[in-house]
Amino acid sequence: MKTLFLSVLMAITFLNSSAQVLRPNYHYTPPKNWVNDPNGLVYIDGEYHLFYQYNPFGDKWGHMSWAHAVSKDLQKWETLPLALPEIQNADGSTTMIFSGCVVVDSFNTSGLFAKGFKKGLVAVFTSHVSKPGQDLAQHQSLAYSSDKGRTWKYFDKNPVLDIGLTNFRDPNVIWWPSEKKWVMTVVKPLEYLVQFYSSKDLKKWTFMSEFGKQGDMSKIWECPALVKVPIENSKESKWVLMLSSGHRQAGYLAMQYFVGDFDGKSFKSQKQNEIFYLDEGKDFYAAIPFYNLPKTQKNPIIIGWTNDWEYANDIPADEGYRGGFSVARKLSLYNSRGVFKFKQEPIINHKVKTETLTLSKNYVLNSNLGEKTQNSYRLNLEVDLTASKGFDLQLLKFENQYLLLSYDVSTNMFSMDRTKSGKVDFSKRFPSIETIKILPQNNKLQLDILVDKSIVEVYVNGGKVVLTDLVFPVNQATKEIFSFFK
Repeated sequence: MKTLFLSVLMAITFLNSSAQVLRPNYHYTPPKNWVNDPNGLVYIDGEYHLFYQYNPFGDKWGHMSWAHAVSKDLQKWETLPLALPEIQNADGSTTMIFSGCVVVDSFNTSGLFAKGFKKGLVAVFTSHVSKPGQDLAQHQSLAYSSDKGRTWKYFDKNPVLDIGLTNFRDPNVIWWPSEKKWVMTVVKPLEYLVQFYSSKDLKKWTFMSEFGKQGDMSKIWECPALVKVPIENSKESKWVLMLSSGHRQAGYLAMQYFVGDFDGKSFKSQKQNEIFYLDEGKDFYAAIPFYNLPKTQKNPIIIGWTNDWEYANDIPADEGYRGGFSVARKLSLYNSRGVFKFKQEPIINHKVKTETLTLSKNYVLNSNLGEKTQNSYRLNLEVDLTASKGFDLQLLKFENQYLLLSYDVSTNMFSMDRTKSGKVDFSKRFPSIETIKILPQNNKLQLDILVDKSIVEVYVNGGKVVLTDLVFPVNQATKEIFSFFK
């Protein structure tokens, strides 16, 4: 006998119209225009803030500014006015506001706020200076807000960290309480180097150390983040350095991470005989953690950009926007044969309707979840592989188009195939098959599948493996077909 458990996250419309075929319901997308990296993730006074790379003038990359959205539950987002617009300089150059972070300067270490004010937000970002056809500089700069991110002022003595490079970017800053200092993690992307700087006031920065030239160096390094992550079933924790870089499949983009120790000055990685990727899909990139989470929240929370630079400017934008974000994910570490690896848990706060089915190996599930929910649902599966050769699961199926999830018991290979998933011909790089070896647990495979019109996130075995892919189905009235290999 096979047992398969179904739970359905019914479609919930926030800012989006349910009539739209591709716009997700429970993944955040902007009302219009281009987006890429999440920036400045921060929590303050009951609100989660999502800033992000944004083009106010079109649906392709350009005019990089910071847009802004807020949420009370990490799922229902409200889009706010533009936060940090690009700057037109007197000499004719332009300063675009590239990726960075936001911290709560509760001790007013920067001196940018009134005496005794404890809720000042400081954005630390890469200021990218250019003229048409010429990149002039990348350095780190500040902006600050006294009204919880609704309005901002640029620091009048920017930049605060300049080492004379045109590729030096993506600062991520944490507070180091034992020495009452700020620690910045930033990258020299072309050299595959992460650098660590310290500061007492967010204005003057001192170099401490660097880490790099290992792991995946098939693509430039971007968007570093240093975060402390608890080990499951333990009171211990480890420091993790996350980086956006290359993919297991040549030419694509992904995120890698190193687990180790940080002493306030330098990072030392555990011995890793393989490259650890956060996500095995093609469309999870530039994720960073939230800063200033409540003390009751022991696990870091991240959000990533759901796109890939191999085709990012070309994905369908029929509904006014191009690009969006993953659901929030809670991070923990588990011990895997003596090394620590990530587990990721999606944060879904809305009520989930649960249904339980018992299946034999000859049973073929023909579900109309897609039709009922307009392709926006959550599917929890526990698949018993005893006496089975594997399974196929067709999602978003309409006529001969579908996203295929498969597992082969003889090789322990799990695959996610979007080559027939709908609109795939807008780029030669888009049709793809992701494959990863996954061992069953007690002859069972756990799948937690988030389907949201054009974004699919698959969490395997409690989030020990995650795959995120974009898909562009041609019809909302679709089905899910599940079958075991004989």
